[in-house]
Amino acid sequence: MAWLVFALLTVVSWGVYGAFLHTGQSNMSHTSGADPSVARYKAFLFVGIAYFLTAVLAPLLLLMLKGAAWSDYSGKGMAWSLIAGIVGAIGAFGVLLAFGAGGKPGVVMSIVFAGAPVVNAAYTLWQHPPSGGVSTIKWQFFLGIIMAALGGALVTYFKPPPSGAPAKPPPAAVQTVSAKISGS
Repeated sequence: MAWLVFALLTVVSWGVYGAFLHTGQSNMSHTSGADPSVARYKAFLFVGIAYFLTAVLAPLLLLMLKGAAWSDYSGKGMAWSLIAGIVGAIGAFGVLLAFGAGGKPGVVMSIVFAGAPVVNAAYTLWQHPPSGGVSTIKWQFFLGIIMAALGGALVTYFKPPPSGAPAKPPPAAVQTVSAKISGS
């Protein structure tokens, strides 16, 4: 069950990531003058510094303590690890750009965290299809993908307004369905 503890650590860490990143970017804008993109670049720079400290220096120290040799590294493993890091950095920058374009952390991160499992499921099916083909996949898997996408949409649309802000009314389609369900 150690894997579950580590997975939940990631859930908590990434769950606050967007809010922390937005706060960092917002606080950088106070020193960036008139160009808000400078604040995004400054925030992204410090994300990179944090990654350097936690994902370069710390593992380097651990590897040195364990006596790992550079000859033990595979080229394919290094290449895929670099690609993973680049994709992660592009994602972090995309989050900052979304904030800069007016997205709020609760909405942006809901879309990111609801959409990422859908992309992951599609990519892993493409890379590692089931032995009997797609038709052998249980319907619950596809329902889960739909529910993840729907959940992200619902959290994004019905997110509570900040304190003091008026709540926006639901769209007409939701009002119509609600009226039919309640018998009005």
